[in-house]
Amino acid sequence: MVGAMTLAYDVAGSGPTVVLLHSTVCDRRMWDPQVQPLVDAGFRMVRADFRGFGETPMPDRPYSDAQDVVDLLDRVGAERVAVVAASGGGRVGQEVAARWPARVTALVLVSTAAGGHEPGAELRAFGEREDALLAAGDVEAATELNLSTWLGPHADEATRARVGRMQRHAFEVQLAGDVDVEPIRTEFDVADITAPALLVSGAHDLPDFGRIAADLAGRLPRARHVTLDWAGHLPSVERPEVFNALLVEFLRRGDA
Repeated sequence: MVGAMTLAYDVAGSGPTVVLLHSTVCDRRMWDPQVQPLVDAGFRMVRADFRGFGETPMPDRPYSDAQDVVDLLDRVGAERVAVVAASGGGRVGQEVAARWPARVTALVLVSTAAGGHEPGAELRAFGEREDALLAAGDVEAATELNLSTWLGPHADEATRARVGRMQRHAFEVQLAGDVDVEPIRTEFDVADITAPALLVSGAHDLPDFGRIAADLAGRLPRARHVTLDWAGHLPSVERPEVFNALLVEFLRRGDA
């Protein structure tokens, strides 16, 4: 089922609801390899494109990604959900779980970003290079920079092409949009999160994300941190069969 509202989204399956929040390198299509395994495991899957990604247009007024997600959950009748969130979507997942803790039964954070994190040298250099390429109008080179930075050694050419299409599309949508619209930043405290958490990081990722995961694993209740020795920043697309087994096992252990 495909729906239309502020966020483009789709729903599949029946059972306890799992909401999938994408990385800002991708859009909701990054979760294609997870949809059927989650449905087969007895879950109802909901995924959406954040504003300026995939099929969701850029905002024309101040907005909150976390509020958008909660509004979507209300629309699809999902009172309590497991949240699976990657990279930049991970920060949104943390905000949802902290501000609406009674609604989140489990939290999976994959290569997650974190509010207030001070970027290390490599991450800072990446951001500066990406900004320079986009300012010069070289979307192709900016896309290639993202692929070389974020995909690990097990990503094949088909995966590189798929991620490249998502990243390039996001750049095109965002560059054509209103750059003056600012997101609404609401302070939240991860100490307010009550859901059991699984933190997943990749050994081939930039070091920032392993540090963030280790820090959160020490601060969240009933948290476990798993480092995948084969993975880059996007393990769910790099080796989905391995990631899916880890994901379903975690979701089945709780009351997700």
